[in-house]
Amino acid sequence: MAKTDKNYIQLGKRGRLNKNNKLNSLTGKEWIKFSKSWFVHRPTKRNKTEILHPAKYPESLVKEFIEFFTKEGDWVLDPFLGSGSTLIAAGESKRNAVGIELSKKFYNISKKRIKENNYKAKVLPFKGNSKNITNILNDNDLQKIKFDFVITSPPYWNQLERNNLRQKNRSEKKLATKYSVNKNDIGNEKDYKKFIKLQAEIFDAVYDHTKKGGYLSIITNNVYFKSKLYPLAYETAISLTKRGKKSWILKDEKIWLQDDKPLIALGVNNAWVSNRHHQYCLIFRKEN
Repeated sequence: MAKTDKNYIQLGKRGRLNKNNKLNSLTGKEWIKFSKSWFVHRPTKRNKTEILHPAKYPESLVKEFIEFFTKEGDWVLDPFLGSGSTLIAAGESKRNAVGIELSKKFYNISKKRIKENNYKAKVLPFKGNSKNITNILNDNDLQKIKFDFVITSPPYWNQLERNNLRQKNRSEKKLATKYSVNKNDIGNEKDYKKFIKLQAEIFDAVYDHTKKGGYLSIITNNVYFKSKLYPLAYETAISLTKRGKKSWILKDEKIWLQDDKPLIALGVNNAWVSNRHHQYCLIFRKEN
């Protein structure tokens, strides 16, 4: 056996794990697979509790990101918790996690979902505004924590305000078609430029509580509104890199291809309107 083999652990079909891996507990084979710039992810059908949230992302997807950017026992943060997907994924991966949610309704849902599981790690949902994350952590004796990884999906500006087919169907089923009516909810901001500004300010606050070298992943998309495409994903990326001392470094993007979504006749025989079947997973790092 070669001398270099002592640095590796063979994990069957998973491949070989390098004992000196500083970022995660993945094998080289798993690392390379995740590094692909696009991926197809088909989550299982949402249950009755999960469907209550109008824009929930799947735990299985979040779990892949968490397991790439952290090791067991590390700390994960989600500043837009929603119904708790990030905390569920973190708990299943044996990572500690904090989630902050402005809406009382969705905070209660996430709290209930977490109580139904017996996680060994600390999985902590808090109600509040992530702009005030310092106070939230201080009030819960967590002020010493520096998060290893942040993953979240902020509101896509006014996407939930539009009267599209999906929202019509949810409304008919008496399901929520927006996050909340709270004036501090940036998803209720009608001015696009102000939304970009408010979103960046929240990630300024998050920056202070992320460790140097820690990563941030934001799942978002561009928005089509009144016959115009607003480059929300691009401008989110740009806005977070121009914050002076709190500038995040944009490292890359992964494209989530949603090839299981049905096609809808949009603009047929009239004008170009895309069936948008992808999401942008922006990846940043705190390097200062």
